[in-house]
Amino acid sequence: MLISVVALLATVKTRPVVFAARPRDWRALVDGWRFLWQNQIILSAITLDLFAVLLGGATTLLPIYALSILKVGPVGLGWMRAAPSVGAIMMAFAVAHRQDWRHAGRILLWAVAGFGLATIVFGISRWLPLTLLALFLLGAFDNISVVIRGSLLLLTTPDAMRGRVSAVSSLFVSTSNELGGFESGFAAALFGPMISVVAGGVGTILVVVLISRLWPQLGRLQSLAPASSKMG
Repeated sequence: MLISVVALLATVKTRPVVFAARPRDWRALVDGWRFLWQNQIILSAITLDLFAVLLGGATTLLPIYALSILKVGPVGLGWMRAAPSVGAIMMAFAVAHRQDWRHAGRILLWAVAGFGLATIVFGISRWLPLTLLALFLLGAFDNISVVIRGSLLLLTTPDAMRGRVSAVSSLFVSTSNELGGFESGFAAALFGPMISVVAGGVGTILVVVLISRLWPQLGRLQSLAPASSKMG
C-alpha cells in the first residue's frame, strides 16, 4: 500500500516554488500608490489622519499623567486607558444609525479639530473627571475620522485597486501610530509631558487648517455615497 502511494506521488508533476516577485507584481504595488496620489480626496483624508495621530499621540503619556501629574495610581490609569475606547464605542453606536453622511468632508475636518482640542484639554487638566471626559472625546472624535476615511476608501476606490489602496492606507495608519508615540515621548523628555501634549493638540488643529487650504475639495465633499460623492 505504501509503495503504491509513493509511486502515485512520484508521477505527479509539481512546479517549483518561485519566491522572486515578477515585474508586474511590482507594477501592481506602484499602481496603488499612483491611484492614491491621483485621488486627492482619499490622499487628503489619509494625510489628515496621519499627521493628527502623529502629533496627537497623547495616550502614550498616560502612565506619566497617572503617576506624576494626576497622581491617581493604577486604578486611575485603568480608567484613563478605558475612556477613549468607551468614547469610540458610544460614537460607533451613534454613527451606525446614520443613513447618509451629509457634509462628510466638513464633518471629518471638524472631528479632527475636535480631536486636537480634546488633546489640549487632556494636556492641561489636573482633575481626573475632566481628564476622563477629554479622553472620552478623543476616542469619539477618532471614531468619526476612522468611519469617514474607511468609507471613502471602500466607496471611491475601484474594485481592482481596493486591496492595494487599503494596504497603503494601513501602512500610513500603523506607521503614524507608532511614530506618534515616539514623538510624544521624545518631546516629553525634552520639554515635559504637558507641553508635549498641548503642543501636539495645537499642531493637530493647525494641520486641519493647512489641509483644508491645500485640499479645499475635501471640505466640499457632500456625501459618502458612491453616486453622490462628487464635490458640490
